[in-house]
Amino acid sequence: MKMKDILTLLDARLLRGLPEVESEFSSAFSSDMMSDVLAYGQGQGLLLTGLLNQQVIRTAEMLDMRCIVFVRGKTPGEEVLDLAAEKGIAVACTPHGMFTASGLLYQAGLTGV
Repeated sequence: MKMKDILTLLDARLLRGLPEVESEFSSAFSSDMMSDVLAYGQGQGLLLTGLLNQQVIRTAEMLDMRCIVFVRGKTPGEEVLDLAAEKGIAVACTPHGMFTASGLLYQAGLTGV
């Protein structure tokens, strides 16, 4: 699924980063526990989370994730957004909860672990 389609499907607003419109995502991982993301999120290009600290960016960077979508309308602070931009990770937020956002993505064809 293309990045632009994910943003549309989730009613998401891009906060930082220039999404590569042709970027393809085939899977996503949803969690507020970064230890679970590290343990089970390998190979996922998209992370959905409600956690708003810099650890989210650093975790995504370690796993080569290219996009983070913050759920429940949460918006991280400028320092988190700046770190994401520095690491080349696009950041968006969706008004949907994690369960709904994950379901929408799954229904549209993305898989998970």
